[in-house]
Amino acid sequence: MSSEASEVVILERCWIVEFRSKTNVSIVLKFQSGEPDLYLEAASKPDCESWAVALGEANSEGLQNKIQQLRRLIMEIKEERSSDEAQQFLPSSQADSLGEPQFTSIRRIANEPKLEFSLACKDLVAATRDRKLNTFIQVSVVHPAEHILTRYSSTEIVEGTRDPLFLTGVTFPPEYPIYEETKIKLTVYDVKDKSQDTVRTSVLPDHKEPRADVGRSFLGCTTFRVGDLVKSKEQQLTLTLRTSDGGKTVGTIEVNLVKMGELEDGETDHITTDTQDQKCALVRECTATEGISDKDNLPSLNAVLKNPICKLYRFPTSDNKWMRIREQMAETTLSFHVPKELINLHIKEDMRRNQELKDLGELAPHWDNMRKSVIAHCDQMLSMYQDTLAELGKHTGSSFKSSCSKGEKTLEFIPINLHLQRMHVHSPRLKDALYDVITVGAPAAHFQGFKNGGLRKLLSKFEAERRNTGYQCIYYSPENTAKAKEVLSNINHLQPLISSHADLLLNSASQHSPDSLKNSLKMLSEKTELFVHAFKDQLVRSALLALYTARPGCVLKKPAVPRNSAEEGSDLQHQDHPSQIKRQDSIPHHSEYDEEEWDRVWANVGKSLNCVIAMVDRLLEKDSISSIKEGENDPSAADCKVLRTDGDWYEQLYPLVITLKDCMGEVVTRAKQSMAFVLLQELACGLPQCLMLTLRRDIVFSQALAGLVCGFIIKLHTGLHDQGFLQQLHTVGLLVQYEGLLSTYSEEAGMLEDMAVGISDLQKVMFKVIEAKSEDFLPVITGRREHYVIEVQLPAKMFELLPQEIKEGKLLRMYPVLFNVGINEQQTLAERFGDTTLQENINQENLELLKEYYKLFTEKMPPDCLPHFQEQNDLKGLLENLHQNIQAKKRKNVEIMWLAATICRKLNGVRFTCCKSAKDRTSMSVTLEQCSILRDEHQLHKDFFIRALDCMRSRQTQGALNESDDPETGCLTDNKPTSRHFYPVALLLVSSHLLVVWLILSLALLLAKYQ
Repeated sequence: MSSEASEVVILERCWIVEFRSKTNVSIVLKFQSGEPDLYLEAASKPDCESWAVALGEANSEGLQNKIQQLRRLIMEIKEERSSDEAQQFLPSSQADSLGEPQFTSIRRIANEPKLEFSLACKDLVAATRDRKLNTFIQVSVVHPAEHILTRYSSTEIVEGTRDPLFLTGVTFPPEYPIYEETKIKLTVYDVKDKSQDTVRTSVLPDHKEPRADVGRSFLGCTTFRVGDLVKSKEQQLTLTLRTSDGGKTVGTIEVNLVKMGELEDGETDHITTDTQDQKCALVRECTATEGISDKDNLPSLNAVLKNPICKLYRFPTSDNKWMRIREQMAETTLSFHVPKELINLHIKEDMRRNQELKDLGELAPHWDNMRKSVIAHCDQMLSMYQDTLAELGKHTGSSFKSSCSKGEKTLEFIPINLHLQRMHVHSPRLKDALYDVITVGAPAAHFQGFKNGGLRKLLSKFEAERRNTGYQCIYYSPENTAKAKEVLSNINHLQPLISSHADLLLNSASQHSPDSLKNSLKMLSEKTELFVHAFKDQLVRSALLALYTARPGCVLKKPAVPRNSAEEGSDLQHQDHPSQIKRQDSIPHHSEYDEEEWDRVWANVGKSLNCVIAMVDRLLEKDSISSIKEGENDPSAADCKVLRTDGDWYEQLYPLVITLKDCMGEVVTRAKQSMAFVLLQELACGLPQCLMLTLRRDIVFSQALAGLVCGFIIKLHTGLHDQGFLQQLHTVGLLVQYEGLLSTYSEEAGMLEDMAVGISDLQKVMFKVIEAKSEDFLPVITGRREHYVIEVQLPAKMFELLPQEIKEGKLLRMYPVLFNVGINEQQTLAERFGDTTLQENINQENLELLKEYYKLFTEKMPPDCLPHFQEQNDLKGLLENLHQNIQAKKRKNVEIMWLAATICRKLNGVRFTCCKSAKDRTSMSVTLEQCSILRDEHQLHKDFFIRALDCMRSRQTQGALNESDDPETGCLTDNKPTSRHFYPVALLLVSSHLLVVWLILSLALLLAKYQ
């Protein structure tokens, strides 16, 4: 039933302040005119939210602004159409030749941003004379073909001045579609009250865009063509700011074209520094000198980096000069490429292992049942790896995994938020510098969870249980199982090589080529010696005995199976002596085990090789020197049969080579079976926990390796012209420093345990630089678990810059170290009520690794080889200071992070920063580090440190992101509760008593919620 309106409210100069409470669903309207507040109450919470949105849209100022914006856009479109209509009067042949609209590209350096400019305003007019303006500029782009206004970026907010000079510039990356015909629209806003704006945005639904009528007001706008800026003689435009109707002038905007690497010199501007008196004379530059060459912008680097996001800043130095900073964040294709390569290797390795288990031959019923169980479990895991690889092959879209997806099973091998964070600094009097940090979420098995801890705890617990539990299998230590895997890997690698070199030897003999024969024999000898040396281990001998006891034709006098031998080679001591093993009469084909038989088989390979060497020497000797007596024998051929040295070389070498291959084949068969039997014991003693731990370790290692490969490639490119670094790389190795910001409380403690093991496993990774043979520059991964080689491909011109040792394929070692300091509120709980031993142990262990690397560096490298290493005492002092800080056990001692990062940079290392998701804590750490570097290394003006930090941390400068959006694509803040606790954490940290009360209240709230 309708009724007449009892009151009319004019929604002008008003805003929504708050919702009263969750139970009383009412909203409050406040008016700038001083009129009484208006309270409105709805029937339900959804109705209340819809009323808030409707009232905001119904605001008269907001509607007027929208109408004016639409008018301006219509005028811009009409201007574009008028130029298009002029083309209609062209001759039809000429119009046809034009086809699609042609736009003028901007001339630029390859891989450099297409356009960069800085902004400043002068003589802005405020609504009232006494008001101090707090302004920022919103930058929008109108593409000439689409005529759509796209919000691109914003500057920071400059407070308290009518002549703001903005430190944040505007940059367009190389792939951005911007042309000389493109129009840039600059809109200046005055931020009235940021606190009210914060309240208002928390009230509105997350999907709604902030309204312009509350918290900020429109001052004026202007538009310019990109071509006008690029072609201007002084590369500067001075534009008039006008109101929305185009009538009133409210100030001017200066747009200055920026080119990194160009110095500036010119007039002096007075700008504000801090929030108080802030007078500082600064020089603004206009003259250009010599540009710099970006050595890192190369095709091979572009193959692994994509979708860069750039931000431009200009900060004053302590001597009142400008320095320019370009901040770049880029995704990497390695986030998916490395895990897929790694999973493919896991599949091949597991398939080969399963086949080796099947090739063990006939086993006694107990061992045969054990083998069947192991193979069944391994096949299940193999199927899971194959399914994961297939799902990753179908992945399209983003080249990184956002934190929203960290719990997805199909993406568990992919690192979280793996990005390159680069800062390019151009100082007026200092050399240009690049500072790279790899940001990534802590490598951890999020899908599997952390209920029972992480890898560090799980591996230790599993090993203890495997020793003490009464499994019906033989215990081999982790060192022995690792040795067994190494022997199998050497067999699979060397046997084909030896066979190939033997065939080349016969081919050289058939061609009667002495030089080729010598070279083939040399290669055959080297590989065969490596092959023979691989079996000089007690483990093979003891495993052969154990395998013999597992055959159906053998029984032991003692029924119990020996186990629990922990030391390497101690398995033989716990086995029954061969004299205690007797052959069953029902199987006469089994003979008594001869322990010396393996020695004879193994030695036959060496004797066969000696025979081949002796024959080649005889053939070459007779061919070259006929004066030497025919019957003189070489002592090394004492075990060989009497051979003829005349006739065809091939006929005389062929039987010896066949004998060598046969002897080698017999050794391979026995050794493969014995080592496969060792692996059978490892798997059988821990099913299914052993395979699950292997899976978890593979997941964590995959995430860690993707980041390492990215960091190595970037470091190699930036240091390609630094001969000192290249010498350090192949002489000592590369230091890789991880900065962890995880707490030691709850799930993050498990993440830290996973991360510590994953980073430690990177010590088993070696890098090799090869020349690229195609345009595909993505790295190639070879090897097996516990021993991987990453082949990094470089174009021919870049490859020639490398030292000879690296070009010859020398393997490059990695030295990863992890230092962790928890910094969030959960770490406060851990320090007051929990345990920080895990963090302390990790930091202490990695300090020793860092000292070991420093010792190797000082021993192998000259003191003057590195630019940062001119003062050795400085590094010694930093290491000693780091040692003292770790020993101090101070709460949230962030000095540890700063010292470790400084040492890493001085030793030409690669820097990583990690937290749970590589977002909040990581970004705060990286921006603080960048500003500290600018202050300490590039003379950033001390009064501008906080303002520079605010610029880098400001979400206002992130462009078209709404305030309600998460920094990651497709992740809204409605996935996170807006308020979880009753009191601010900062207040609770003041008193431990308040903290206890807070915990009790939070627990009571959770219980009430779930009940």
